[in-house]
Amino acid sequence: MDFGGAAMGGVGDGGFDFMSWYMDIPVISRLYFTGAFLTTAGCALDIISPFSLYFNADLIFHQGQLWRLVTTYLFFGMFSIDFLFHMYFLVRYCRMLEEGDFRGRTANFVYMILFGVTFMTAVAPFVSVHFLGSSLSFMMVYVWGRRNEDMRMSFLGVFTFNAPYLPWVMLCFSMLLGHSVTIDAIGILVGHTYYFLEYVYPAVAEIRGWRTKKILEPPRVLHWICGTYQEPAHAHQD
Repeated sequence: MDFGGAAMGGVGDGGFDFMSWYMDIPVISRLYFTGAFLTTAGCALDIISPFSLYFNADLIFHQGQLWRLVTTYLFFGMFSIDFLFHMYFLVRYCRMLEEGDFRGRTANFVYMILFGVTFMTAVAPFVSVHFLGSSLSFMMVYVWGRRNEDMRMSFLGVFTFNAPYLPWVMLCFSMLLGHSVTIDAIGILVGHTYYFLEYVYPAVAEIRGWRTKKILEPPRVLHWICGTYQEPAHAHQD
């Protein structure tokens, strides 16, 4: 299955250098990948149980098991081909977004992830979804595709298509395999909402002269944490 795009990196005459490849991953993508891998490793070694990780609104909001709000996005199943497939998509499209559209805008990238997490968490109780990591990575695939409209991709070498159709091709492939498309659909829905608010709405607001030009602007504290905070120009004026 060839979906085109960036190479894995870290491969040279001496073979694959995992640490070089790993350290070349941008910081947010690397943190997410590391969290997902360690969570799965913990389950494989029976250090933690998947039953303590899944999303359950009653356990979270009535019994105070707040860690489930995070772990539901970190568990992608036990070590298997399916897990490797998910890690491939997670690292690939998360990395390409962070290195491409969000280069130098770490706070905005984190804000996009927080936006996705918030909306998916709000939707989850109504669709009986227990693990939302795949939805979040699907959201990233959607946003990346919409921001790279002219990139050509291929599916199994059978037909080619432009990048914005990638999530839909993946969704149809899941249907053909008999898998539920709920998780994929959540990712597409939230990804489309983010894309509209981040890229479409500001352009429309500018053309129509609306007062609020941008909705999804990260708070200053997030810029400060991510090291991208810049004081307003007027703060340096007498």
